[in-house]
Amino acid sequence: MLILNSGGTLNKRYNSVSGELEVPYDNEVIERILSSVDSEYNLAGVVYKDSLEMDINDRKMLTNIIMESTEDTFIIVHGTDTMHITAEFLSEIFDDRKIILVGAMNPFEIDNVEASLNIGMAIGYAKLVQDYGIYICMNGHVEIWNKLEKNRAKGKFEIVG
Repeated sequence: MLILNSGGTLNKRYNSVSGELEVPYDNEVIERILSSVDSEYNLAGVVYKDSLEMDINDRKMLTNIIMESTEDTFIIVHGTDTMHITAEFLSEIFDDRKIILVGAMNPFEIDNVEASLNIGMAIGYAKLVQDYGIYICMNGHVEIWNKLEKNRAKGKFEIVG
């Protein structure tokens, strides 16, 4: 299993100089979450961005890493605003991998329970699921990417159609 960090809200930290939440260029949050488990996971930082800033080149970079990897199971830590765009992009390319996109509605720095739960669920699901596919893991759900959507009005992901 390879965990790819692309940034997003889960990773954001408060910058006391600028007064803003920023996506730092490190994997500190995910490393802290993984330190509480008894297994070793490969972790690679790929793109450190808010998902609204991600573009086709970032998605191609994720794709290339997945294509070149000997792994067949991936967890992508991703921002929630464009998670579905990346999931759809990946679904058009891969049918021979398990890829779970995961994020958080609040930064780990503000709510470490949500971020930890979501990553833990993604890891557990990745170990359990037999079927290849592109999945989203958010708010206590893990579903094929087009069955789970962000409800912006409610501030959470919900099962659809």
